[in-house]
Amino acid sequence: MNAPAPDTPAIELRNVTVRFGSEVALENVSLQVPDGDFLGILGPNGAGKSVLLGTMLGQIRPQTGKVLVRGEPVEKAHGRITYVPQFANFDASFPVRVRDVVLMGRLAQGRWFRRYSDEDHRQADEAIERLDLTSLRDRQVGHLSGGELQRVLIARALTVGARILLLDEPSASLDARVEGRLFDLLKELSQTHTLVLVSHDIGVMSQYVTSLACINRRLVQHGSPHVDAEILRQTYGHPVEIVSHHHEDLP
Repeated sequence: MNAPAPDTPAIELRNVTVRFGSEVALENVSLQVPDGDFLGILGPNGAGKSVLLGTMLGQIRPQTGKVLVRGEPVEKAHGRITYVPQFANFDASFPVRVRDVVLMGRLAQGRWFRRYSDEDHRQADEAIERLDLTSLRDRQVGHLSGGELQRVLIARALTVGARILLLDEPSASLDARVEGRLFDLLKELSQTHTLVLVSHDIGVMSQYVTSLACINRRLVQHGSPHVDAEILRQTYGHPVEIVSHHHEDLP
């Protein structure tokens, strides 16, 4: 396989339309995510944000258009792109330790019926350290806070080895201080990974992402993370008031 050109987008959607029956979830969306970008996706409920992530991941096939990952069809992107779910969608009652959950990321490497290798363990330990989870590595996931569990799920995604991470509302149900720490972490990760993040928090997201895509089935705007009132009105269908709040550093 030839290496992609240096300016090849990490993700590219070309005239993508997704329908579920008669319902149009995405309509003629064209979008490029440059390598190393930290892209925020913004829009109202039902606008197609999660559908967009699923399409980027290759789990949802569009009726028309193309999805490319580093210049290759998304179907060939195994190991290059991964997904971080909301902690609220993870069964925390399952009796498993933090380190075991992080190691599960290595199962994506085709090791379903094999023992974990030394390299698998090394990758897991590296992710645990990077996500500041060393003191929690042997704790049952059911005993973690929401913010701690979200970090575990990000660590699991890192062990896959993919350089493109898709995150769907990772700060949902977190309080403002924990949300701030999570976004600080994501900003740090964006130095080595391409991140695509769905969030409803306009004020916080605009402080951290490097670009913003506003979507309501169609792509309304893609560019600067600082959007004006008219763009938000077009996205949400009504005037939107932004309340900006800055997070204090935690000890």
